[in-house]
Amino acid sequence: MKNDQSTLALAGFLLQIKAIKLNPTKPFTWASGLKSPIYCDNRITLSYPHIRTHIRQEFVNQILERYGRPDLIAGVATGAIAQGALVAQEMGLPFAYVRSEKKSHGLTNLIEGVVEAGQSVVVIEDLVSTGGSSLKAVEALREQGANVKGLIAIFTYGMKTSVEAFKKANCELITLTDYDALIRKAVEESYINTEEHASLLEWKADPKAWSDNHSS
Repeated sequence: MKNDQSTLALAGFLLQIKAIKLNPTKPFTWASGLKSPIYCDNRITLSYPHIRTHIRQEFVNQILERYGRPDLIAGVATGAIAQGALVAQEMGLPFAYVRSEKKSHGLTNLIEGVVEAGQSVVVIEDLVSTGGSSLKAVEALREQGANVKGLIAIFTYGMKTSVEAFKKANCELITLTDYDALIRKAVEESYINTEEHASLLEWKADPKAWSDNHSS
């Protein structure tokens, strides 16, 4: 399983390249409308070969340690398509990805690639917030007859809603790093001051209340 050193190292990488940005005084607005002191775009990691390779190997290590060798790697569109393909290539496994919704033309596919009933599948995700889009992909694969072993993501905010959603869906969630490790690393490397640290902890405790308090 992942260890403390590896989660902190990856958190440091994400902060270094600004794949994750922290700004409690000037909150970001998520697509949901929620105000947040943190914004994550892990696609940026693909532009840094050494970090991209590090993430790929961490994915591979976690998969082999937890699940052995699955039949298929599946990525969640769009952020985890490249990540999943890198993992599948490294492991010499087939790859498929799950769209956020069916195509509106052609074959109207929801899943792109070959997924056969009975195949063991590990799902790759770049980011887990509420868990909704990730679990839609898991459900789509299960409906195709796949045996989803679990979902592994680069990063999670650790929201209670996502934890509960994955439990309800009976799907194991593993992440390479998380919000707690990120905040710890941000303090260690002086990315944030004491006041900002307190604000980030408040957001983690209740994102909705924090958002309401910081809405103009």
